[in-house]
Amino acid sequence: MRSAWMEGAVILSRMDVERVRAYLLGLPHAVETMQWGDNLVFWVGDKAIGGKMFCLLNLDAGASGVISYSAGAERFAELVEQEGIVPAPYMARIHWVAVERWDVLRNAEWESELRAAHAITLAKLPKGVREALALPERARAKLIAERRKVLAKRAEEKIAGKAVGKKLTGKKARKRGV
Repeated sequence: MRSAWMEGAVILSRMDVERVRAYLLGLPHAVETMQWGDNLVFWVGDKAIGGKMFCLLNLDAGASGVISYSAGAERFAELVEQEGIVPAPYMARIHWVAVERWDVLRNAEWESELRAAHAITLAKLPKGVREALALPERARAKLIAERRKVLAKRAEEKIAGKAVGKKLTGKKARKRGV
């Protein structure tokens, strides 16, 4: 006979967003961002230096799937045959799967799958990004900060350029003879 305490222990030991997040952030060079609404995106390496995403946690309760990750070509077909695992929307062509519920896999399976997603993505990183990740922590942090400044400046220039372009090519510009 199971007590109420045992029922609670089973629920607490199940994988969830916080446990997965803690696990993923413990992997080498893992970085998280919040993107596309309520999604935590996990990257191997900071995206400012060319890191690539390997996992997406969907925090929107009404959405389909709680997590999507890179399964790799070999594992993809096997995984989508399991109940509760489907090809990830927009990402299936690159062998990503979406898992509909946390109870589809056991904790050890989750860790194995997510560790493999990280390894697959790390192996696909360009040589320059892998070299940047091999730098000592302080040097890597400095490189990332410098790169973010460059990217922010480019974004500002792009926005300013679009604003100027609209002024020069719009109806008002033609009426004014510009």
